Amino acid sequence: SLIQSNNNGNSGDAKTEQNERWAIVCASCTFALCAIIILMHFNSITSLFIVGTKIEGLLCLILAAFWSGLVAVVADSRHGLAVNEEGAVSNGNLYYFSWAGLICAVTLLTSYLKSAFTIDIAGEIKTRSARLSIWSAHLAAAIVVMGSSTNIYKNDCVQSYVGDEFCKRTKLGIGLGAVGTVFALVVVAMKIMTSKAPFLMEGILGFILLVSFAFGTAYITSEAGPGSPLGNLYYFTWICFLSSFLLCSSCFDDYNAAKTMGASEGGDKADDGQNVVNEEDQI
Repeated sequence: SLIQSNNNGNSGDAKTEQNERWAIVCASCTFALCAIIILMHFNSITSLFIVGTKIEGLLCLILAAFWSGLVAVVADSRHGLAVNEEGAVSNGNLYYFSWAGLICAVTLLTSYLKSAFTIDIAGEIKTRSARLSIWSAHLAAAIVVMGSSTNIYKNDCVQSYVGDEFCKRTKLGIGLGAVGTVFALVVVAMKIMTSKAPFLMEGILGFILLVSFAFGTAYITSEAGPGSPLGNLYYFTWICFLSSFLLCSSCFDDYNAAKTMGASEGGDKADDGQNVVNEEDQI
């Protein structure tokens, strides 16, 4: 990311150069921190100041903050670093490795919390309530879809006008992102506060999202849509569709399991009743 940001430094635009400098600062700081921490791990004395200490936790938090800021800059079509005005990836190394750095930073932070404070975030999410992790992933993806569609709409439908069909599909992306965000936010909030959400409501919302994103993905990522170039809108629209499918699939599995359990309990009660009748006849 540092090398790619430096190679882009000949744009001449003041705002772009400012964003490039920010990207270079973030990449430089994260590279320096990681190099120092790795070297300290090789020494038995200096590793005592890092491994499992609050200093390591603070550094993990700083890394996550730096990478979050870096991704916010390079993956924004308004800044023109890794994504152009159409939302397409123009610098693959900078785009993909920035996201990879953010994922690694978040993984390091969760691993530190698990080892230092026995806080298993992934385990807590999994055991807190069924499908909470899927709803959370859908929430994050829907926010990106809404934000990316909004940026594209401002660039191609407000500042310059591409066409009616393109702008209609961009509005569809904004609407689907907003609906997905609201639906997922409601369910996630209910699951966090009460450890559960009404199963019928989950099923209905999941089915609505599945149908909406099935059509939305086809319209948004097709050739005439704003998500046709490989970029944030393309990837996260598909993530929304796949998460909606997983939600409906999980709800359907739970429904079948409950139905099977109810049928087996009903059969056991019927057998008990028949045994009682037989015993009475014998008496």
